[in-house]
Amino acid sequence: MTTELRVPAPAVQSTERDTLLIKGLGVAGLGLLLLAASGGLLWQAVDRNDPAYTVPAGLVFLVALACFAGLFIVQPNQAMVLTLFGGYRGTSRSTGLWWTNPFTARNSMSLRVRTLDNDVLKVNDAAGNPVEIAAVINWQIVDTARASFDVDDFEEFVQVQAEASVRHVAAEYPYDNYEDGGFSLRANADEVAATLQAELQQRLQVAGVSVLDTRLRRLAYAPEIAPEMLRRQQAAAVVAARYLIVDGAVGMVEAALSRLSERNIVELDEERKAAMVSNLLVVLCSERGAQPVVNSGSLYQ
Repeated sequence: MTTELRVPAPAVQSTERDTLLIKGLGVAGLGLLLLAASGGLLWQAVDRNDPAYTVPAGLVFLVALACFAGLFIVQPNQAMVLTLFGGYRGTSRSTGLWWTNPFTARNSMSLRVRTLDNDVLKVNDAAGNPVEIAAVINWQIVDTARASFDVDDFEEFVQVQAEASVRHVAAEYPYDNYEDGGFSLRANADEVAATLQAELQQRLQVAGVSVLDTRLRRLAYAPEIAPEMLRRQQAAAVVAARYLIVDGAVGMVEAALSRLSERNIVELDEERKAAMVSNLLVVLCSERGAQPVVNSGSLYQ
């Protein structure tokens, strides 16, 4: 059983919210008209040699610059996080050309699914054996406010927490369970991946990240113990095969004795039955073909 993971949350968690924006096409058109008006006023100032036109021309030009400075584009599967004088104003997920206060800071953030190919880690499993393990993790930002303000660098945060989760989950299970057939890293890869996904999601919730899928891409004993563990696996396979062979042989001997008795083909005392059982087991369990010995005399000589 895995232990419950408790990840401390920040004192105040940020929450993503929408923000009211103005369509950018109209503002861009207004900016072009203001630029034209500013140019006309400057022409009047030069043509009439009247500096009084320069002041309104400058003001109109500044307004035109404000129109263009507040424009920004939101691409598909992209979000724009807006802050004004240190305060969170909201997030825009709607694609297109938009306008906001030119003093607003804009931070573009991708909402596409990302893949983290975790490095191969050497950890000790639940039995203390060193193993090499690595995972592939698909994740996506679902709360841009938490990703922007609640963690310092959300990409580095995801990478570090993924490594910590892989190490923790690998230490909860043995690589192989030879005794009682319980959960193990090798035999229950899907269950281990589900446990890893649940733990990683709990760790990354503070960063506004959703873990979509996790898969183990490498799982092996460390090189220093791999030959010994391979021999152990081979020995376990041989023992299991022997158990199966002996179980089948005993069933065949039992059936042979039962049929001989039912059909009254031959009557055998206990000593002859023991000899027959011994011979049949040797024949059935031997790795090589048995060489028959023909008895030309009596069975009881």
